[in-house]
Amino acid sequence: MSTTVLTPMPLHAGSLHLEEDSPRLTAARRLARIFGIGTASLAIAAVLIVFGLYGYMSWVFTHPPVAALNANPMSAKGLPYGDISFPAADGGRVTDGWWIPASAASARTVVLSHGFGANREEYWVPMYDIADMLHKQNYNVLMFDYGYADPNARSAATFGIGESKQLIGALEYARAQGSNELIVWGFSMGAGTALQAALHTSLIDGMILDSTFVTNGDTIAYNLKRYGALPSRLTMDLLSLFTPLWAGIRLDQIPSDEIQSTAYSFPLLLIHGTRDDKAPYEISERIAKAQTNADSSLWLVKDAIHEMVFRTHPEEYVARATAFLQTVDTDSAASRASNMGMLESA
Repeated sequence: MSTTVLTPMPLHAGSLHLEEDSPRLTAARRLARIFGIGTASLAIAAVLIVFGLYGYMSWVFTHPPVAALNANPMSAKGLPYGDISFPAADGGRVTDGWWIPASAASARTVVLSHGFGANREEYWVPMYDIADMLHKQNYNVLMFDYGYADPNARSAATFGIGESKQLIGALEYARAQGSNELIVWGFSMGAGTALQAALHTSLIDGMILDSTFVTNGDTIAYNLKRYGALPSRLTMDLLSLFTPLWAGIRLDQIPSDEIQSTAYSFPLLLIHGTRDDKAPYEISERIAKAQTNADSSLWLVKDAIHEMVFRTHPEEYVARATAFLQTVDTDSAASRASNMGMLESA
């Protein structure tokens, strides 16, 4: 009997041919590994830089730098005033401002609603000149800071969501002082905030809206054109990602379509420049188109830029605003008389 031994390898060591890596191949593999690690590190660093950049942009977006108050109604225009505080309508915060009483007893009040990145002074408008004009027409004037401009208790900007409640708080304060005719005069985002407030209150008898800005994807993209290197889609996506972290609200919570399509029960005077590079004038055109009140109107000013119509056309600006205020006054008086008659007949 014979025995056969099976083996997967030759039994003779001399027949083995084990190929070892050459020094050149080993170095190439090591270099490829280093290159791969380096590329991955650069990619991670790039992502972190992009997220860091947009995180900072979002912080500034929701916490705009605002200058300190420089003056007051007395030092700027010789107007007697009082420091006031009032709660926002939702109780979210206490807001500070100035109450400038009319020279004679008056139940008419104009609340001034400042824009983004400014405080109640908003000197480029110029706010003190408007307050002085209103005082001469025997209106009480209420000037206040939105939360993102409050020097003592600054909060994040919420693009009208929280600010509209602060504005309603200002209107409620004015009503508590005996005002039965309330007008809001808003600028830029302060104008958009006023319209947002009007969706939630019946206290308003009229509005003057200068360079109305409504925050949405279109207006953000419109402003990004000034920074041509920024990709608008990526920017919007990352702003939408970071804004809830810094401000506690989502951008899609802003009722921008409703603001622009609502037929408000009171008259609007819309003012806008055709060369506005921050708030496209088409915003005011859309709002004007939706109005059914016969006393509403749109004044488009050729070649005027953002919030500069008062500066460039002061006489016409004052004339149009004064005529509008007189119309609101007449309408409000007629409405009050009608309501009084209905109560008496009841």
